[in-house]
Amino acid sequence: MSSFYNESLECVNRSDLLTLQFKRLKNTLNLAYDNVPFYRKKFKEINISPEDINSLDDLTKLSFTTKDDIREKYPFGLSSVNLKDLVVIHAS
Repeated sequence: MSSFYNESLECVNRSDLLTLQFKRLKNTLNLAYDNVPFYRKKFKEINISPEDINSLDDLTKLSFTTKDDIREKYPFGLSSVNLKDLVVIHAS
């Protein structure tokens, strides 16, 4: 019996892992840019778009989301989906 939850992901080689991480990063950046006005504005303020991110090393081009940003915009100002599609919102 294997001790892995998902062996194909947990034992992936480094190159495939980096490829998967980059693919998921691009999906997240595009989702945020296309659907969240707050993040689209942040991108424009630093004169960058998701297309400018071409590797994981390009993460340094992005700005941070601060606690104040989250306090000011959470939860609905940071949502990337239609509010009718939300099922649960967590807050603390």
